[in-house]
Parts: sequence; C-alpha cells; structure tokens
Amino acid sequence: MPSQVTIKPSNHVFTPQDDETILDAALREGFVISYGCRNGACGTCKGKVLEGEVDYGVYQETALSEAEKQLGMALFCQARPRGDVVIECREIGAAKDIQIRTLPCRVQKMQRVAADIMVLYLKLPASERLQFLAGQYIDILLKDGKHRSFSMANAPHDDEYLQLHLRNYGGPFSEHVFNRMKERDILRFEGPLGTFFLREDSDKPIILLASGTGFAPIKAIVEHAFYARNPRSLVLYWGARVRADLYMSELPERWAHEHNNFKYVPVLSEPRTSDHWRGRTGFVHEATMKDIADMSGCQVYACGTPLMVEAAHRDFTSQCGLPEEEFFSDAFTPSVPGA
Repeated sequence: MPSQVTIKPSNHVFTPQDDETILDAALREGFVISYGCRNGACGTCKGKVLEGEVDYGVYQETALSEAEKQLGMALFCQARPRGDVVIECREIGAAKDIQIRTLPCRVQKMQRVAADIMVLYLKLPASERLQFLAGQYIDILLKDGKHRSFSMANAPHDDEYLQLHLRNYGGPFSEHVFNRMKERDILRFEGPLGTFFLREDSDKPIILLASGTGFAPIKAIVEHAFYARNPRSLVLYWGARVRADLYMSELPERWAHEHNNFKYVPVLSEPRTSDHWRGRTGFVHEATMKDIADMSGCQVYACGTPLMVEAAHRDFTSQCGLPEEEFFSDAFTPSVPGA
C-alpha cells in the first residue's frame, strides 16, 4: 500500500510514488516545500519528521549533521518515506500555481563580462513565455541526462531573454560554454524552480547578500522590486575576491544613484595591488554585521557559495537577532553530493 505524507501545520496530504523523494512527490502534487539545490547539499529543504520513519538518502553532512538527525530532522529532497509519515516544514504559497515546464531555447547572445564569467541570453520560441518569480532558477538539461542549475538574472517583467550568469569552474558544461558554445545553439531546460524569491507580503527592510555570481538572482529581485515600486529599503552587500569578480558593479552603482531606497556596498576579500581598492575588505557577511548589528526587524536574501550562506545564516541568527524564518537563501552547490 502506498505511503502517505502529511505536512504540518497545513495538514496537506500527498502520496509519493515508488522511490520518489518527499520533495519530488510534494512538488508533483502542487505543494511547494522550501527547497534549493535538490541534491542534499544546501539544507534549504530541511524539516522535521514528527511521525514515522524515512530513508535519509545521500547528502552532505554540512547540510544535515548527525545531531540534527537525532532531533528528527531530515532533508526532504533526499528523504523517502518508509510507511506513512508526518513532517513539519515551511511551505511556500506564491510558487504553487506556477507550472514547471520543459522548453527549448536558443542562445541569442554570449557576453564575457570577466575572464571566467559569461552572461548568456536565451531566447524562447516566439509563442512561448516563461512565468516565474524573480530569484528562481532553471535546470539546463544535458544530453547525458544530467542537469545544471542556473539562477535567472532577469526580472519577470523583462522576459524577452532569460539571462544566466556562469562562472567557469572547469566542469564539462562550463568548458563547453566557454570553449565550444556558439550563438544560435539550441538548449533545453526545465523550470522555473526554487523557492528563493522576494516575499512581498512584508514591509521589513531587505538585506541582500551575494558572493560571486550569486549576484544573478539578487539582480532579478532588485529589478523586480523597482518595477513593482516596492517602497521597502534595500541594501546590497556583494562580496568577491578581486575587483574583476564584481563583474557588473556599475549596475548596482547606478541603482544607488537612481533609487533613494537602495544602497550598495561592495566587499573584496583579497584585492590585488593593481585593483587600487579603497572600499571594504574581508568577508562580506562580516561587513554586513558591522553595519547592521540588529537584524531583528529585517529580511535577508543570501545567494552564493555554501560557506558564505552558512556563515551568514549562523551569525545573523545567533548574533544579530535575525528571526530564523526571515533568512532566505540559495547556495551554489556541486551537482553530485560529496563532489
């Protein structure tokens, strides 16, 4: 007899198919559990098993510690039910009515904005438009059956092209993009995906935290907020190693000039002498804490490396009074747990 999963506190009930994860089954039946990487690495989908047992699957220990497992926590992107289970987790309402689709697209434009960063502009078929929320991502579907996840850097109102920011990490897809991909090539993708998007039912000040190409979904969120004439204050801290890694710094500089409710603080961890850097240095989340010691009345949106996101979550909630439920994140993670 198929297992049933009950979500608390909503009491939503769904039935996973054979060998289906709790997250995949929930999404299939229209219940959006907060999630990010879907490969057991970021911890966004972490919740509590209140009743029953699960197979925990394969995951990274940084995302789920042994102590957390003993407290009943699990990663629902990996966990599979062993019989009926009752779970407690965050559900997201705004994304549930957006259809996840598989579509072709054409590489319309390739723009190398730094030595190791490429901006891709993808064109959908003339009869298609992708409905999505600012900050969500798509999965590029590869011929070998694997996928690569990339946040969309354009806001929903600016949807002539889907804009992706790619850093060359030396993997097969990165190598293909930087060495062999050509304009007018055809790709396939699935999306939109993810629960990293602006919560518009709040009036709290917004702290935006990015490292490297984590700027991409932050850019989409900011541009959407401006388009919607959202009056909330926004401050962006963008961290990078050297000046060249702030590959679109002129854009948030322009935002700060044009919008009274926006502030931009770039932070370099290892500036070169040739950078002639006079700005902030160190870790980007620590620079944020020096400026905003009390975050009890704020929302935080963080995107970038897992180390940055984890450090920000830990320190903001433990030292700055940020409520746990007001930290939203999207960590860039390996495609395979343990990689």
